[in-house]
Amino acid sequence: MAYNFKSESEVKEYINNLGIEYRFGCYSEKKPEVCHLLADFLESIKKDFEKAGKVYKTNCDDYKYGKSCLKYGTYSLLGKGSKKSDFKVAYDYFEKGCNLGEPDCCLNQGLLLITKSEKPVIKQDIKKGMEILEKACKYENGNACYYLSGMYIVGVKKDNLPGTLTEKDYNPNDYQVAKDMRKAFDFALKGCNLGNMYSCANLSQMYAKGEGVEKSEQLADKYKTKALEMQKDVQSNQTLTFQEGLKPS
Repeated sequence: MAYNFKSESEVKEYINNLGIEYRFGCYSEKKPEVCHLLADFLESIKKDFEKAGKVYKTNCDDYKYGKSCLKYGTYSLLGKGSKKSDFKVAYDYFEKGCNLGEPDCCLNQGLLLITKSEKPVIKQDIKKGMEILEKACKYENGNACYYLSGMYIVGVKKDNLPGTLTEKDYNPNDYQVAKDMRKAFDFALKGCNLGNMYSCANLSQMYAKGEGVEKSEQLADKYKTKALEMQKDVQSNQTLTFQEGLKPS
């Protein structure tokens, strides 16, 4: 049936039929990707975050659909569809999604582990967090590659050290993660190739200074230009994506 989207009544009929189609595909045909679309529909069209959260959760638990684990983990982190946020539940669902091969879940799980807070719900574990970020980077998550690059650029000091050590004070034994500009370069290069503009900007600086790589003004300019082009693309292409469940993994 062809719909006239200039007609309010036909738009309402189309939306109603879409919801029916998704419910049938999820509850009767038990298709995980359609269940995810149903949750997206409840979230984006119906604005029923509580029901959307329940569908995301069930689709993660019962059908092992990584994108739904990501959404429910994010809901739990933000307290969306419930009365309050729950970092422990969020972590558990990001971990589930990561084990299912969902890169953004690995990114979020890793970031929760490396983040230090005054009242930690998730115990900080830099080593494990970086291992999971490396997993996300291998799954081609450019943001994870960028965070790893940044950590190797500055290093991660031990808790009992001041944050104002100068370069001449640097001692690898004082760091949980020692500075390593070669690793920083490798992760920045991968992050840039995956479309992370901050990684490209870091690459430009590394080539300009000869840190972690042989100095090259030509390549410094190349990656600076690439970062600026990405910035323009981001500013001009900020669109809302529906039907995430149909994106290829």
